[in-house]
Amino acid sequence: MNNIPHRDLAGHTKIVVASHNQGKIREISALLKPFGLSVLSAADLELPEPEETEKTFAGNARLKARASAQATGLPALSDDSGLDVTALDGRPGIYAARWAELPRVEGGGRDFNMAMWHVNDQLGDSLDRTARFICALCLAMPNGENRIYEGTVEGKISWPPKGNKGFGYDPIFIAEGDTKTFAEIDPAIKQAKSHRADAFAKFMADQFPQSVS
Repeated sequence: MNNIPHRDLAGHTKIVVASHNQGKIREISALLKPFGLSVLSAADLELPEPEETEKTFAGNARLKARASAQATGLPALSDDSGLDVTALDGRPGIYAARWAELPRVEGGGRDFNMAMWHVNDQLGDSLDRTARFICALCLAMPNGENRIYEGTVEGKISWPPKGNKGFGYDPIFIAEGDTKTFAEIDPAIKQAKSHRADAFAKFMADQFPQSVS
């Protein structure tokens, strides 16, 4: 990303959040609210979920955003994020959601309690509990152009899970400088310091420079 504001969204009044994850939709919608955009979601529009076949967060974010932009003719914003655990060589990484999948449940479904237990089991007695949440945000336009913004928040894995205010792996992640998990703190505080907020700050500086000047 260069230092010249792109302002691709100038003149647009609607944007699609390319996600079926209600937690992500809430967070992204809250972050977009100040900019006067009418926010729709892939879930609201009953768009199919594209298979995430890329090997990076940025690749999967681009895949999802492009699919929604092409299907609707509207700008689309997609987030692909995951938990990168140092002692697990970066796992679950881009497979964070897949660790929660329930293949034997009719119609699919995800159980992040199971996924969190899996992370803890994999860590075993390791003293290295450092981890980070990584977010790649992609803005895709109907004309095929797209831009990527990446954010990270460093922290550590905590056990047992605590809190019920977050989603995904939030109950076992404590950000650097904090003593409570992302699921224990107020959602507004989490939104201000999360990996998603970091990526959004870069997105806003690029698309809405007046808001950060």
